Amino acid sequence: MFTGRKKIVKPDGVSPDEFEELVAQELFNLEVSAADIKVHLKDLHITAAKQIDISGRSKAIIIFVPYRLLQKYHRIQQKLIRELEKKFSGRHVVIIAQRTILNKNCRRSKKITGPRPRSRTLTHVHEAILNDLVFPTNIVGKRTRVKLDGKKQLRVFLDPKDQVNVETKLETFSEVYRKLTNKDVVFEFLQ
Repeated sequence: MFTGRKKIVKPDGVSPDEFEELVAQELFNLEVSAADIKVHLKDLHITAAKQIDISGRSKAIIIFVPYRLLQKYHRIQQKLIRELEKKFSGRHVVIIAQRTILNKNCRRSKKITGPRPRSRTLTHVHEAILNDLVFPTNIVGKRTRVKLDGKKQLRVFLDPKDQVNVETKLETFSEVYRKLTNKDVVFEFLQ
């Protein structure tokens, strides 16, 4: 019997939890049944999946994919998310690349020397997560607001041409970004 176990790849010695197996099984079912994305899904897999609560009443699913496969996921992301949201009724689905953050004073091996790559810094990874989160639409502006008590709030302006498709997910985007990075963000559309 074919299962979705081949759709999730974990490091050696780590087994996927029940929810991750459920998401992998749904991806496998889509590969078997959905003709328009079947060819693209054949070579794709995920690394992890999480479910988080959004303001107590709804849930969101975060699917982590390998960074090298992100561009392939982007080709079919809108169709894939639409199909997965049908399967997991009432939950928003978000696809984010699995990235690595290196410490400032990370030790490099003898084979690899030199400074830490910019793509491995905390700032760059958080910005990349923000771009992955809102993928079908573009970010057209950002403002950081520092409140009197010292807290920072990031305001992200999205492209208004995608407002119809993305407007219902703004709260989900904020909550997912807060869970992943511990930063407050507000999504708005540029007027």
